[in-house]
Amino acid sequence: MAKVIEPSATEQRLDLREMTDARVSLGRHGAGLPTQAQLSFLLDHARAREAVWRSVDRASLTDRLNRFGLSVVGVDSMAGDRSVYVRRPDLGRLLTAESTERLKQARAGKGYDVAIVVADGLSSSAVDLNATPLIEALVPKLAALNLSAAPIVLANQARVALGDPAGEALGAKLTIVLVGERPGLSAADSLGAYITYGPKQGNPDSGRNCISNIREGGLPIREAAEIISTLIRDMMKTRVSGVALKAAVAKLPSSQV
Repeated sequence: MAKVIEPSATEQRLDLREMTDARVSLGRHGAGLPTQAQLSFLLDHARAREAVWRSVDRASLTDRLNRFGLSVVGVDSMAGDRSVYVRRPDLGRLLTAESTERLKQARAGKGYDVAIVVADGLSSSAVDLNATPLIEALVPKLAALNLSAAPIVLANQARVALGDPAGEALGAKLTIVLVGERPGLSAADSLGAYITYGPKQGNPDSGRNCISNIREGGLPIREAAEIISTLIRDMMKTRVSGVALKAAVAKLPSSQV
């Protein structure tokens, strides 16, 4: 009978480390961590703090979107600065009166099918790196679905729920909020996409669908765009989003699925 050779403990640790970005099998030096592990932790912690406190490069983002042929409208939440934003999440969900009026002026006739809102959220790095490529991947898919798109909304000091009053002001049937997710110690550049049908002030979070961890090393841009466009197609058919979407799609006639 052939002898079964079990992998050593070292080999098992190496395999686990190759499968995850999490901090596993770091080793130790006396009662503490090895120097390399400690320095790596401090670097990732600094990156996470920078992602939260640094501002999105709105001018560069606007220029990149304009060069792609997209118009942009800038808006602000009622959180006046970053310090207020971090301490008062409720204010990050509300538009200033001036911003609401600006969006109403950008509204075309009866409104739009889809509004894309780019919110800085808790990671400027995620927005700077991933928002434009994702929008560029999404726009052709929206056109293929024959959906009209509003000007891109760049929202300053914004939380996810700010997409509701923004979409309502634009007369959009559906909003896609691209937001920088709370950074961790293994990823500070993760972008989230929150999709809501029928945006209006006071919508519950259960009425949204979320695709998270959109970044290099996470969910690839093109795959995320495909998932988002599929969800949008289903939402436009059912006029439902969030936790009720799956059941609503199941009730559609087979010819519409």
